[in-house]
Amino acid sequence: MTDLVRLGVVLTDRGSKYAVSGARVASRAEIDAVLNELKSDKTYAKATHNTWAATLPTGALKADDGEGGAGMVILRMMQRAGLENHVIIVTRWYGGKKLGGDRFRRVQDAIRTYLDQIDVAH
Repeated sequence: MTDLVRLGVVLTDRGSKYAVSGARVASRAEIDAVLNELKSDKTYAKATHNTWAATLPTGALKADDGEGGAGMVILRMMQRAGLENHVIIVTRWYGGKKLGGDRFRRVQDAIRTYLDQIDVAH
């Protein structure tokens, strides 16, 4: 088991729900373990998108999971915060209305909530 932090649904916009989760990781295998643990919960497994980014000693990784560009949004925010050896997953359950560019603002809002929770402020 990983030290997965699940904050649950942190915001909604036009029916779409966003949750944010994360954990300390040191390898791709640990990222996969965190994703598997998250998706072992049927609610997360059935989500429209589980977008994620990670910062590892070997470099950065990201995956959009169908939400084009969202992985890079997560990664940039992690890098700005100086968050190393971590994976952050933003989960979205699509609510029936397209959000356009607002979807990136919602991803940013979810990441800010997570960063505030884990207190990465220097």
